[in-house]
Amino acid sequence: MEPTYQSQAVQAQHLLAQAVDRYRQVGDSALAEFSRQGKFVQGEYYVYVIDTHGVMLASGGPSAQYIGRNIAPLLDPSLGEAFTNILSQPDTQEVRSQEYRWTNWEDGKSERKMAYYQRVDDKVFAVGYYMPRSSPSAAQALLDDAVKDLNKAPGDTIARINQLDNQLTRDDLYVFVVDTSNLKMVAHGYNRRLINTDLRHLTSVDGQPIGQQMLAAIKGRDTARINYLWRNPVTGKPELKETLLQRSGHYIVAVGYYKTPTESAKR
Repeated sequence: MEPTYQSQAVQAQHLLAQAVDRYRQVGDSALAEFSRQGKFVQGEYYVYVIDTHGVMLASGGPSAQYIGRNIAPLLDPSLGEAFTNILSQPDTQEVRSQEYRWTNWEDGKSERKMAYYQRVDDKVFAVGYYMPRSSPSAAQALLDDAVKDLNKAPGDTIARINQLDNQLTRDDLYVFVVDTSNLKMVAHGYNRRLINTDLRHLTSVDGQPIGQQMLAAIKGRDTARINYLWRNPVTGKPELKETLLQRSGHYIVAVGYYKTPTESAKR
């Protein structure tokens, strides 16, 4: 599990254990309990059950609309592969996990979701949670990829960033690039209105001069990092962001990740 989501993983696994125990106590009558408001629906956490043929048997979330239907034909290829993997697991009492993408019913956006699941008899019980925030290691990996591409083909890489290429824009992670010869932003993987703006004039959502802070942080260095408030493109809310900066020729390349509310409170 990603360290950022450790508490969510614990909660999901706890709810899954409760659901499996309830099924073992009362059998199929538990399915109706899982599909209505009650102890098995806890905010964004809910139980869903699928039989090994792919038919949805119960759900406390938006997938309740599929109860009684084989959902395999409704899934996109990448999700279908994850779905097939889940259904093919043997009944060994083991709790497994699978990451996939699913529409978050709270914001209507397709987001990464981690599901913990367990097969019991001919049924698969699952509980998942959404992962709208990428990890620091994912941010560093994207920055490394962007710098590598920029070193090879600067013009092409800048164009790809501005075209929101999915290799350089991943969930809530995106790249932005500043030309140090004029301190103008030449690429931005989220807000194209910032292209050609002067970095020195960039401010955070709470009015802090973060462009000047970035320049001060990386002055005389190859890498740096700063924290500030910025709007998360996935949640749509202002959140604490840590941005990693790296020099590449006459460019400053940056990728930032959004911290959890708990991390933000420790600021």
